[in-house]
Amino acid sequence: MHVCWLLPCVLGIPCLWPGFAVAGDSSRDKAEKRADSHWRVKRGWVWNQFFVPEEMNGSYHIGRLRSDLDNGNNSFQYKLWGDGAGSLFTIDNRTGDLYAIQKLDREERSLYTLRAQVIDTTTGRAVEPESEFVIRVSDINDNEPKFLDEPYEAIVPEMSPEGTFVIQVTASDADDPTSGNNARLLYSLRQGQAYFSVEPTTGVIRISSKTDRELQDEYWVIIQAKDMIGQPGALSGTTSVLIKLSDINDNKPVFKESFYRLTVSESAPIGTSIGKIMAYDSDIGENAEMDYSIEEDDSKTFDIITDNETQEGIVILKKKVDFEHQSHYGIRAKVRNRHVDKELLIYHADASTTFIKVRVEDEDEPPIFLLPTYIFEILEENPHGAFVGTVSAIDPDQRKSPITYSITGSKEFTISDNGTIIVTSTLDREINAWYNLSVTATERYNVQQISSVPVYVQVLNVNDHAPEFSEYYETYVCEDADSGQVIQTISAVDRDESIEDHHFYFTLSAEDTNNSSFTIRDNQDNTATILTNRSGFSLQEEPNFFITVLIADNGIPSLTSTNTLTIHVCDCDDSGNTQTCSDKKLVLFLGLRVEVIIAILIFIMVICGFVFLMLALRQQRKQILFPEKGDVFGENIFCYDDEGGGEEDTEAFDIAELRSTTVMRERRARKTTSAEIRSLYRQSLQVGPDSALFRKFIMEKLEEADSDPCAPPFDSLQTYAFEGLGSLAGSLSSLGSADTDQDENFDYLNELGPRFKRLACMFGSAVHSNN
Repeated sequence: MHVCWLLPCVLGIPCLWPGFAVAGDSSRDKAEKRADSHWRVKRGWVWNQFFVPEEMNGSYHIGRLRSDLDNGNNSFQYKLWGDGAGSLFTIDNRTGDLYAIQKLDREERSLYTLRAQVIDTTTGRAVEPESEFVIRVSDINDNEPKFLDEPYEAIVPEMSPEGTFVIQVTASDADDPTSGNNARLLYSLRQGQAYFSVEPTTGVIRISSKTDRELQDEYWVIIQAKDMIGQPGALSGTTSVLIKLSDINDNKPVFKESFYRLTVSESAPIGTSIGKIMAYDSDIGENAEMDYSIEEDDSKTFDIITDNETQEGIVILKKKVDFEHQSHYGIRAKVRNRHVDKELLIYHADASTTFIKVRVEDEDEPPIFLLPTYIFEILEENPHGAFVGTVSAIDPDQRKSPITYSITGSKEFTISDNGTIIVTSTLDREINAWYNLSVTATERYNVQQISSVPVYVQVLNVNDHAPEFSEYYETYVCEDADSGQVIQTISAVDRDESIEDHHFYFTLSAEDTNNSSFTIRDNQDNTATILTNRSGFSLQEEPNFFITVLIADNGIPSLTSTNTLTIHVCDCDDSGNTQTCSDKKLVLFLGLRVEVIIAILIFIMVICGFVFLMLALRQQRKQILFPEKGDVFGENIFCYDDEGGGEEDTEAFDIAELRSTTVMRERRARKTTSAEIRSLYRQSLQVGPDSALFRKFIMEKLEEADSDPCAPPFDSLQTYAFEGLGSLAGSLSSLGSADTDQDENFDYLNELGPRFKRLACMFGSAVHSNN
């Protein structure tokens, strides 16, 4: 038994028969062929395939499956399994006709694998084994081209030559590229033909003519792609391409205005910005950066710098301007691009220029002195009102305001309204040879306009100081000096200045000239020599000589001074050297100083010793008045060394009398609570002894101490502790402890707080030891 595959005639594919019977064959031959065919089926059915066009409408007959054992008695039934069986494909179970019942899309699936089998309905058994076959979906042109990479955007420099590559666009067609021309595409330009072109087969867009960014900086180009090589019935798709033009420096900057008017104040400092100019450049970015410069400015008064943020030219003041000197300026400025490629220099051959007219504004300026400084001279000792000099200032403005003058910081000079400086006090060159003055000029119409000028006044010398000894002289003459012996060389100084060098003349007074003991010799070099005029001097009879030396200067008029020279008679050594006299004097002076120093040191040591002694006595007295407590306490009697009746005066301090003046407290039962004991403790602190009696006792002791000649030279402070009156706790003093009971319990002291803890322990131990 065999299956016949019947394909549609429209495909022109014959039916394939694995085995078939030929008319006129004998029965034996048929049986052999069937046996041979059955053997071939067992080896495997011949592979077959069907073709179905996609996108068919209605039920489509694919082909027919028929077994060669089917004799047409309707006892065979055909079954179908596999991809899409029952949903996409169906089979007539009686005839074996195969149908497609839904539209097929090759782009979704192009191949289906199915299985078929023939069943004998009478026996329910398979007549033939399963046969596998495939159904292929044949392509039709049902998909238009699509641009998958859109949107497209490209950048190309402006002014690019023709044929410059811009961008390549690519479309895709989902149809079968092996099936005719369904997927063969052809590109064309739908928009932008004036400046661009596209290659039909590759989709490459190129420049077709030069573009200018300044006219149009971007273009939208529409590209169409058609399949089937553009034949009739072809499908198409389009895409848009944004083409931007990048800038090149093909434009030079140009001034917006050909003429600018600027103003500047004459008081403006150097570096002041007086205005801005602006040039326009059609280019952008780095290509629009520009530099401004001055092309014509004979005065060299102005300059231009570039603001890199705004690309403006800032005109600045390079030199000070003066309205009275020049009120208008005319300059020419030019501008150029900062970055220009060599191949683009042709576009920048001539730089753009503009003319700037600058007007200087008049300002109220302070007065101006005719000279930057003034130097005057005046003789010292000139009287009040003496003329020194004249200063002059003018108002540089057109109104020429009158000027008033003043001198600051000087009491020796004053100035009049016309600028004349005069002296107000007597000048002394030896006190101050130069005066540094500041003269202020103020406009009368505007007192805020002030200027000043330094004035230097030199005080010229007048010979008003006589010469004098240049130093103090210690002169000695030996007792055995011979006549004509040089004992001293003197010189002089003069505080006055002299146009020429100072020259001094030395002589003795008329009175000393008649004295035959000494004489003077002028050395004509501003020094003089003192010589002895006799021999033999006596230290005991006449130890000192005083001679008067007259010194005259060469001033006009000449001044003479009187100077006294003291000459000491000296007991010289054998060699006649007077140095020993000065040494002896120095030794004597030093000896006196050493003695004074030693005396001062001894006095300081005595004072220190006395102070240390007082401190030691005071410390010893403190130790006696307040002995340290020991570990073992008994009934102690503290002795007080008062300054009354001496050691044998036992009546100086009668303790019994003190005790008699107090009111003895009766013994009460002690309260157990600590609060009650603390209350009694506070009450006892508020009660004291009889103040009148205690004051009388203190005054008697003070009187005894003051009248005692043996008392030490310092005050003595004696402190007497009195517990108080009315305390239920009783006295804590050891005085009179013999009158108390020996078996008294002191444990209540522990309740008085930490301050009484040590006392409770101490007295408690004593009671236990006595018991």
